[in-house]
Amino acid sequence: MRLLYNILFPIFFALSAPFYFLKMWRRGNWQRGLGQRFGLYDADLKNQLADRRVLWLHAVSVGEVNLCAQLLQELAPHLSDWRFVATTTTSTGMSELQKKLPADVIKIYYPVDGFFAVRRALNTIRPAALVLVEAEIWPNLLWRVDDLGVPIFLVNARVSEKSFRGYRRFDFLFRPLFGAFRGIGTQNETDAARLRELGARAEAVHVTGNLKFDAALAASPRKLDAAALLKQIGVGPQSRVLVAGSTHDGEELLLAEQCRRLRGRFPDLFPVLVPRHFERATAVAEQLRAAGFNYARRSTLTPERTFAPGALDGLLVDSTGELRCFYETAALVFVGKSLTARGGQNPIEPGALGRAMVFGPHMENFRAIAEDFVKSAGAAQVRDATELETVLADLLGNEPRRKQLGQQALEVVRRNQGASARTVEMLRAQLSEPSSGA
Repeated sequence: MRLLYNILFPIFFALSAPFYFLKMWRRGNWQRGLGQRFGLYDADLKNQLADRRVLWLHAVSVGEVNLCAQLLQELAPHLSDWRFVATTTTSTGMSELQKKLPADVIKIYYPVDGFFAVRRALNTIRPAALVLVEAEIWPNLLWRVDDLGVPIFLVNARVSEKSFRGYRRFDFLFRPLFGAFRGIGTQNETDAARLRELGARAEAVHVTGNLKFDAALAASPRKLDAAALLKQIGVGPQSRVLVAGSTHDGEELLLAEQCRRLRGRFPDLFPVLVPRHFERATAVAEQLRAAGFNYARRSTLTPERTFAPGALDGLLVDSTGELRCFYETAALVFVGKSLTARGGQNPIEPGALGRAMVFGPHMENFRAIAEDFVKSAGAAQVRDATELETVLADLLGNEPRRKQLGQQALEVVRRNQGASARTVEMLRAQLSEPSSGA
């Protein structure tokens, strides 16, 4: 199996490389750390890690980085003699690692899962333990780490229906990989049952809860005074701001058109569109312009640039890390990737801010969480675009109902606290034991 994988992986990587590098180019700053993505690290990195027990934590992108920072903050006091290495896959994830993790945590890029890249990375890092934060399952890395006798952990694990079907289809490949985990912290019992069925050892699987509930209520420095920015472009404090967060293709134009119609009833309605991938902003701006909308782009706003009230149809946010700041200004939130795309985005953050939120029928990636919000009267879920416009109109015209939804959403978040402590306890129970390391 390993031989076949290592024959096929370079072929698939070569075929996907144009898309992979185009995506990196669009996100910018792609040259930085390029060699690290192939396991080529500075010579002195190995010296920095010599004679230390190294805990390697991998966080795929921005969302996982936030959880990694939170986990390290609680775990580090219990592992004072360890050195920490944090890796990420994306340039935006690296930017967040640099901002949120202490200087003594080494931050580098995660290597592609090629045989030689993985070997080079492990020879440099030499981890005593590996923790994957909601990470993808990469065979070469897990095979080699397991061969070295290094304990592997998976935290905040979630297995969507789509992923579950895929893992089962290639059961011969993934069953031994899941069986290699020393400890797995899952978000709920459904995920735990799926992982056991996929080959994880029953004694290794623990229902620890979702770390994102803890992260959502954790205090963090405000990156932007979004209310002041909105005032600068003519949006008053009493305006009804609709924030469409982490939207995907088709949702921005749909929301813009619905808001244009709804402004006939609610003249103070102001939409803020925040695409999930900021590199899509240029294409979205062109769609809006072609449809006759006058949207300002967040990246073009300077302190000197102002707009009179009513001059703009809305704001298009083409920056990263500011979504929470705009959620704070919202009278109503739409959770993206739930209407024209499948999977849904994270509803926990607006819920933790006590904001009324609406999402579409496709919340597969957050099914249990979405159901909890809806059953607890902390969110409204719609079946299609027509129902979305009706529900938006009802909520925009009913402030007490919006406040009730927000209060119930906050209660759901508070009720689900504690995953961080349970995850740290799971890791501590294993990491306190002597390990042979790499």
